[in-house]
Formats: sequence, C-alpha cells, structure tokens
Amino acid sequence: MTANPLIITAVLLLVQSGALAFKIVLDFSSMSHQEITKSAILQATAEVCKARAEQLGQNFVLPNPLTVKSLAAACSYPQAARKFQSVIDDIKDENRDVDIRHFFNTEYHFDDESFLQGRDIITQGVSTVKANIQQKNFETARETLGEILHPLQDFYSHSNWIELGNQSPYRNLIKPDLPINNIADKSTPTCRSCVDDNCTGNILESIITEKKLTSGYFSATDTIKPYGKCSHGGSLDKTKETEPVGGINKDSFGSDHGHLHLQAANMAIAATKELLEDIGASVGINNFLRLMGISQTFSVLCVVIDTSKSMADDIAEVKRIISLIIDGKKGTADEPSEYILVTFNDLDFGPLTKTTDAEEFKRLLNAISASGEATATAKKCLSGLWLALTGAPHRSEMFVFTDAEPEDVELKSTVLALIESTKSTVNFLLTNALSAQSHVSNPSNQLYQELAEASGGQAIEVSKGMLPQASSIIEDTVSSELVMLFFAVRNQSAAEDFSFLVDSSVTNLTIYITGFSSNFTITSPSGMSQYSTESNGTLGMIQTSGNFHTIRPHSKNGTGLWQISVNSTQPFTVKVTGQSVTDFLFDIVEVVQDPVPGYTALDSRPQTSGNVTLLLSVTGGDSLKLTEVAVVETMGTETVNGSLEDQGNGQYLATFNTVPRGSFGIHVTGQYSSIQSSQISFQRYSSTQLRTSGVSVSAVANGTWTPGTTFSLPFTVETSQSGGSFSITVRNDRLYNMTFPSSLVIGNGGRANGTVTLTAPSDTPSGTDVTLTIEAAAPGDSDSNYVVLRLSVVAGVGPAMSLSLSLWKQNN
Repeated sequence: MTANPLIITAVLLLVQSGALAFKIVLDFSSMSHQEITKSAILQATAEVCKARAEQLGQNFVLPNPLTVKSLAAACSYPQAARKFQSVIDDIKDENRDVDIRHFFNTEYHFDDESFLQGRDIITQGVSTVKANIQQKNFETARETLGEILHPLQDFYSHSNWIELGNQSPYRNLIKPDLPINNIADKSTPTCRSCVDDNCTGNILESIITEKKLTSGYFSATDTIKPYGKCSHGGSLDKTKETEPVGGINKDSFGSDHGHLHLQAANMAIAATKELLEDIGASVGINNFLRLMGISQTFSVLCVVIDTSKSMADDIAEVKRIISLIIDGKKGTADEPSEYILVTFNDLDFGPLTKTTDAEEFKRLLNAISASGEATATAKKCLSGLWLALTGAPHRSEMFVFTDAEPEDVELKSTVLALIESTKSTVNFLLTNALSAQSHVSNPSNQLYQELAEASGGQAIEVSKGMLPQASSIIEDTVSSELVMLFFAVRNQSAAEDFSFLVDSSVTNLTIYITGFSSNFTITSPSGMSQYSTESNGTLGMIQTSGNFHTIRPHSKNGTGLWQISVNSTQPFTVKVTGQSVTDFLFDIVEVVQDPVPGYTALDSRPQTSGNVTLLLSVTGGDSLKLTEVAVVETMGTETVNGSLEDQGNGQYLATFNTVPRGSFGIHVTGQYSSIQSSQISFQRYSSTQLRTSGVSVSAVANGTWTPGTTFSLPFTVETSQSGGSFSITVRNDRLYNMTFPSSLVIGNGGRANGTVTLTAPSDTPSGTDVTLTIEAAAPGDSDSNYVVLRLSVVAGVGPAMSLSLSLWKQNN
C-alpha cells in the first residue's frame, strides 16, 4: 500500500517524533524491515522453487550467496530477475509505509498489549491475499502482503516473546483458529524500572516464569500507561518517563533491549518465511511464483484492438501477426508470461480478458470479428486503454490498434494517471495515415501522440497496407530484459544531434525514429555512418513504414558512444532500446528525517515547489553501482543533475532541488565489473515521463467493503495557489454505481473535502479489485490532480483488513 499523502500531510511531524518498528531503512548496523522482508522472500521462494524442481524431476541447487539474480537463475528463470526485484521492492515499500499510515494504530505494531487486534490484522490480511491471488489480482495481493508483514515482524521486537526464551515463531499469529493464550491482563504489572539506563532485566520474573505475553506501551504525546506496565522505550516514547521507566523494544542495537535485536530480527525473518509458506501451500506453487514475479519473462503481450467494421482488414492482419509472434516466442526466454486482450468500437468497449495460455489467447483473438458501420468514425479507444491499464501488470508494454480518433477524450487525464502510476508503455498503431504525398501527421492522432510520448511509447501512422511492417515493434518489445537507452521528443521541426551509450551487456540494439519528413544519420562508435536513405548500409538495416523508421544495427557494431543527427520539418521522437539484465527501477518518495532516516513511496507526480526525491534500485548484479542521476526534459534539452545517496542493497536516494517545468524523464549512469575490464559504464532512461503539479488530491479509506455493501471514501483536494471551483471526476473500472460531488470550492491556498460512495454488487467474487480514480481540475483546467486507489472487495473478512488499498497519489 503506497503512502497516503493526506496522512503524510497530517502526521509527518508526529512521525518525526517516533517510529514504532524495526528501523525502516538500512543504517548499516541494525536490521531493517526491508532487510527482514527481502531475506524471508528469498528463502521462501527458494523453498518453492526447490519443490517445483522436485515435482518436475529436476535438480535444484541453492545458490550461495542467495541474491535476486542468483535465485531467479536457480529457479530456471534468469530473465525474471528484474521483475522479481520489482516485486520485492513493492512489498518492502508497503511494509515500510505502515509507519506513516498507521502511526497511531497500536495494533499495527503490537504495542499496548494489543495482541488480539494485531493478530486479526495479520489473519484477515492473509485471507485477503489468498482471495486476491485466486482472482489473479497479484498487484493487490502484494500490497496487502507488504502491509501485514509489518505487524508480524514488529511482534518479535515489541513483545517479550524473545525474552520468554522462545526459539521459534509464534504460529498462532497467522492462524485464526488458534488462540493467543496467557496475555498479561491490564491490571497485571509487567516491568520494573531500568537502572542507570540498563534495562536488561526490567521485565518482572513473575512474567517470565508464568510465560505471560506482554508488550511495551508507547505514546509520543503523553505519559499515560496502566500501572506497572512496560514501555516501548527510546527517546521518543513519553511513557518511558513514568514508573516503571525504560523500555523493552528491540528495534535496533541501540534500543533498551538492543542486546536481543539480532534474535528478534532473525525470528521476524523466520516468521515472515512461515507466513509466505502458508500462502504458498494455499494457492499452489505456480501462483506463488507468479506472486513473486518468477515466471517465464517479465513481458506481457497486451493487445487493445478496434473491432469496428472499418478495421476488418486490420483485424485479420493483427490475428496473423500476433499468431506468428506467439509461435515464434513459444519455448524461448522471450515467451510472454501473460496475454491480455481488450476490444472496443464506436459504440462499446470491453471486456478485458487475460490468460497465461498462448493457445487460448490465439483462440480469443481469432474469435474477434468486425461489426458496425464501415466508415472510420470516432471510437471508444481510451475506454479500452483504460481497462487495459487497470488490468495489466505494472510496467507492461501495450499495443493499441485503431483507424480513427477517440470519441471519449474526457478520459485523457484518467489514462495519463494510470500510465504514470503503472509505469506502462503504450504504443499506438494507427492505420489512418494521410496520403503518402502529404508527409504530415493526421491531426486526429494528436491525443494518441501525447499519450504515447508520456509513456515512452510511439504513435505509428501507416496505411492499412503497411501494418505488417510496422507491427515488427510488437516482436521487438515483447521481449525479456527490454531496456531503454535513450528517449527524446521534439514537438516542432528541428535539426539536432543526440548521443547514447551502449555497454557490452546490451544485445538486440534497435533505434526508432517516429515522424514524417525526418532525415537522419546514424554514426557508430567506430565512426562509420549511415544515412536514412540507405535501407541496407554499413551499419545495419533501415525499414520505413509511414512515419515509423526502424534501424537495426549489425551485431558487430557494438559498444561505445553512438550519434544520431536528425533534420526534420515535422515533430519527431527518437527512442533507443536493447536487451540487458542491467536496468533500474524508481519510485518518487517523501523523505522523513526523524527519528531515523526514512522515506515513503508516493507513486505520484512531485509537487511544483520543493525538492523531488527518487528511490532508485539497480538490477542485474551485485557489482552494479550508480554514479550519476539526472532528470531530462522530454521535449527539450534542459538537464538537471541530482545528488545520490547510497542506501545499500542496490538502492539509492536521488534528490533534485529543481526539475524541468514540462515533462521529464530519468537518466542514470553507472558502472559494473566484468572479466575483461575492471569497470564498464552504462546509461539507462526511464520510459515513463513525469511532471510536477501545484495541486494535490488525497484519500483515506477505513472500514469494510464486502459484496452487496456500499463503501464510503472521503477525499481532500488542496492547492497552494489560487482557489476557485475545482471540478471533480471519479471513475472505477468495474463500473459500479457511485455518487460524488461534481465540484468543490476552495479558497486561495486552501483545501476542501468530499466523499465518494461505491456499491459492490452482491455477486461480486471475493478478491475482486476495483481501480478508482479521483480527479480534481482547477478553474480553466490550468492544473489538475488525481489519486488512484486499488480497492479489494473480500467476502467474510473482518473490518481491519477487508479493504486493501493501493494509494497512488498522482498530480496531473
């Protein structure tokens, strides 16, 4: 569950006064929630991969050391390392953010002897995770999983389980049918005061002898606690100042019971592993591995196709092309792990269908037929894309086929929100190109071009007869370990030189230039050049279809600095991709300095004012390190360098004092070791293009949402600039009945509140997720903001965890 910006705004100062958990970030001495979570995931996944290998009659060798890369390879899916890393990062983020979202909720930390309530959060959350997995809603399952791991791990640091001499995890915490016995009641004293800051023996002998379970009390604002009770302890806990003074937490080596920190951390790892094994036993080996991102590849083949009658020839060609691609990738490292299909026309859109079976996908595709009028009229294209973005895994490559402008232009901001929050790439294959003699883009495709550019994709304009050549991009991008080496957009005529670095880990280098009337020259690191008019030259093959130019250099023209010189009378884009295990992932984060350095993922557009901070993760090997990071203006040349702070385990915090005013991408430079050379430099670009906003939208969800019930969701719109009447738009991808205010009036530099109500039909399958977008537009659409939430409807789950939220604040 990503951080709720409303909670961050309201609680940040209080969070700075105390953390109720293991360290939330690595401090190179104490064990953090992130380290505990990653270690347990690696161990549990290794056990599942071993069981899978035994079922298949194969040998499984546990790698040493056990890393993301080594385990993905041992599980027979080395190309899944990047996805595996992103899944671990997502789960760790959800775990970490509990200290922000649930600072006041003692049950999320097992403080104040809240054992029954804390156990309910865990067991009800496990039920939600299992229901989500059964519905193939893996993103939502990971969010809930990360959240419930936090209280589970805190139990061993905040209770006296370790002091009671226990050598194994308390299994009753994850089993709702097993009781939690022998809890010290409110009237039973549990501690004595520490002597001269020595708290080693402050738990009463009677509590230890009778094996009574207790935990410390915590308050950052007052000193109230029941008579004789233990405190959490630490400089930020006010209850430790009253008798009995001191505390019992084991969050770090410097805590009051810090001598037991390592035991508590190791027990938390074992307990986390046990919970993961319980989930795996329930959902099965294959589903557990998919939950962890361990499958054939990271790639997903997602097709969004117009089924209007004017698309009859295109549909037949898409069927042929997709079938050839599927057959060609079957059994290879590039075979997609999932197939998604969404249809739309001039009257309707949907449904979304998904499968892991390639033959089933071909059957679904072959069942499509063209219908309606023969003319190319406006279509519900954005509605179909909306469904794809809510139903596909994050960071998916999507391909949209249509021959007409969108009818549903009002969905533009919603689609942009989902592109940024999911970091998916959208490519449009548009068969409505103007005549070959015009050499200009079709004006009706402007919106498609904007969406493609925001995602790092392309809007390809061709005649219907050219579609087979342009569709080669599908085969190129539905590949394992696809990385972006360069991306730039120019929205007017220009003559400009670009450069990009290719390192030795990159294979299948491909250069794309999208734009009419674009003349270009490619120059290799060795100094050889090839012009756009040479289809087969010294450097490679150049294929041109409509506005789409594909350059495939010969493999011998490899590493080093490449140059591209473009001279165009029309807008154009330049994109360079390849395949490599070396890449990076990123999140926008909010930094918390006190009581220890920490951060919470926002998954949002950063605010116009103030610093912008990114959390970067490098993937591909333990020797990788980042040396520089910059934000680069998408449609210009402005570049702003940021400062890097190594967080350990391949993660870095990057801070920028300012960013370009328009959209911008992220550019990283790093190094890795090789046998042939001591250090090799690499560069990578982000596909998703970001932007800032002066408006914010936030939401807080509490309560239960079960089938047949109505759920109320309060939200807040805030601006630091001029106020007025902000228009409000709310959408959910299940099309459930909703009510919400159409506008909110806000004073200058103020805020206003609203409420959305949604009703889930009584026949909603347990584990169904609902993607909800709340958008707020300033007067005159001068600025806007949105929040995207993923809600989970679960049958038979109590109030603590029946609603699983992914709070992605996005400012548009």
